[in-house]
Amino acid sequence: MKIIFVGGGTAGHINPALALAYYVKEKEPNSEILYVGAKGGMEEKLVTEARFQFKGITVSGFSRKLNIESVKKNFITIKNIIISSFESRRILKEFKPDICVGTGGYVCGSFLRTAHSLKIPFLIHDSNSYPGLTTKLLAKKASKVLIINEDAKKHLPTSAKTEITGNPVRKKIFIADKNESFKSLGIKNGPVILSFGGSLGAKKINDIMAEVIINHKDDSPYTYIHGFGKKGHNFEKKITEKGIDISNNPKYIFKEYIKNMAECLSAADLVICRAGATTLSEVEASAKPAILIPSPNVAENHQYHNAMALVNENAASIIEEKDLTAEKLWNEINRILNGKENISEKYSNNLKRIAINDADERIYKIIKNIIEKQEETK
Repeated sequence: MKIIFVGGGTAGHINPALALAYYVKEKEPNSEILYVGAKGGMEEKLVTEARFQFKGITVSGFSRKLNIESVKKNFITIKNIIISSFESRRILKEFKPDICVGTGGYVCGSFLRTAHSLKIPFLIHDSNSYPGLTTKLLAKKASKVLIINEDAKKHLPTSAKTEITGNPVRKKIFIADKNESFKSLGIKNGPVILSFGGSLGAKKINDIMAEVIINHKDDSPYTYIHGFGKKGHNFEKKITEKGIDISNNPKYIFKEYIKNMAECLSAADLVICRAGATTLSEVEASAKPAILIPSPNVAENHQYHNAMALVNENAASIIEEKDLTAEKLWNEINRILNGKENISEKYSNNLKRIAINDADERIYKIIKNIIEKQEETK
């Protein structure tokens, strides 16, 4: 079995592809896997670290703004589309894959169109409840479009061959043990609140979480784990300036980037986070009650749609960033964890009900089926 995975730009496009690549290798150790992404993109670093073969193509995205700089950028993007089509053709002819699997991002567009022109079958996996532009444009040509829920189907062409598979999740999320995580993290008491806003950090989430911690430094029963991100280094300073000792204090665990997410999730009683697809899949898999704060700065407001897919199942709460205040967040935290309605338990049970925890197996079977059908027609 020879597979090319293609996708990039964000962790939400890269992580599902890597999870699938690992699963395929586990099922079929002799399979050959190549990952194609943007030259110099985030995927190049992550895929190399994961020890899969990587090849880069020359791509860039279109700007939707109306100014001179955007016109220049879009001219370069058009030029790159032509370059990338030649690069894609060369990669495809050299590697000769049985199938290509795209997981999103503009790097998919040029590559999968080229694969289609060479009569190589391809799948698209979209991890959002509101599928991206690349998925919509390629949906009719794909052997199948793999989606995470029924909501996503409404936003695709009716002629697209869709199948609900869910989103592949790292195995560590399923096997992490809460007691072991408490020991490893040095946590003495719960309940534990885990909050983060992504690798760069979300300024509004950082500011409000700092305010919550400061305002309730004397009466809070919670232990806090917070990822402040690459741009959030003043988070700790804000808190220490208010007389809170965070050094060697098991009540406060602050990190630039949460690398041990499985461990932190298993320790948590409540998660406060954005509504990216990978994050929500891990929230579902771990059945952790969550307060979702969708990023307003993403294409087609897709994080809001992701969040509402859970809210409509009574499986999470939402506070839009424009409405976010320390008081509102504190009240919602206490409503979920300490209210008389057992909201935490309800959310957890509903997450277990809707979670798809065998996405990698479902997608693997679809890949196998398409390859077998191709071989029968040869």
